[in-house]
Amino acid sequence: MKYVNKPDDIDPLQDDEDLVVEMSCGHTATPSSLTGWCRSLLDEGQFKFTCPTPKPDGKRCGVELSYQEVRRVAALTVDEMKQFEERLAHLTIHATCKIKECPGCGTYVERKTEDNLCFSCPICKESNRPSHEFCWQCLRPWKGPAPRVDRCENPGCVDKDRQLLQSCCLMELSNVQGVGPCPSIRACPTCGMKVEHTGTGCKYIICRRCEVEFCFVCLKVKQQCLQTSSYFVACSSGIAPRQTSIPK
Repeated sequence: MKYVNKPDDIDPLQDDEDLVVEMSCGHTATPSSLTGWCRSLLDEGQFKFTCPTPKPDGKRCGVELSYQEVRRVAALTVDEMKQFEERLAHLTIHATCKIKECPGCGTYVERKTEDNLCFSCPICKESNRPSHEFCWQCLRPWKGPAPRVDRCENPGCVDKDRQLLQSCCLMELSNVQGVGPCPSIRACPTCGMKVEHTGTGCKYIICRRCEVEFCFVCLKVKQQCLQTSSYFVACSSGIAPRQTSIPK
């Protein structure tokens, strides 16, 4: 590791006595500030570590840091490494595979397609369990006709993410002229991650998962929205309605 006599780029208010390390992107961090930043990313459901140092244009550095580098620079303890690696494995699997825990046998199973919520567990079926079909959405024994893509006939079987998008409260963007109330929660139009706006500043927001910057009002990517609008002015296409599906 390269120790430098520079301030911590992640947290300039860190104790001057802390050792400062230069990361592969050229920015600096103390072990405690890098640990805190990476832990916050994991808490938000992200499994990639990126440098948060702001650049002159207002954007973050965004260079991806490998877990090996984070483990070394952050000087993780054995317990912290175990926590980080278990969380990373869980997030990576759930982000890259369509898996869930079978309520019957407890085995993690993968769904190959999304055209049917009625899932037949191959492990339960092989062991001749009487009820091997369950709902991929509510994880209860399947009820009603199949195939279906919206819900089974168990009471309360709903897509909680879509329900949140359709029932969240409205908010005002106080610094954007000519914009009325819009939904307070949106799904990123690129990857589907749920995001919220602080209500202040411009109308654009950066998705923490895919790092695409888009308009919270019209849901267009920033470059497309700026062709007919600006940072603090209402969009020419108006306010996008509540989303009824999660982009994939």
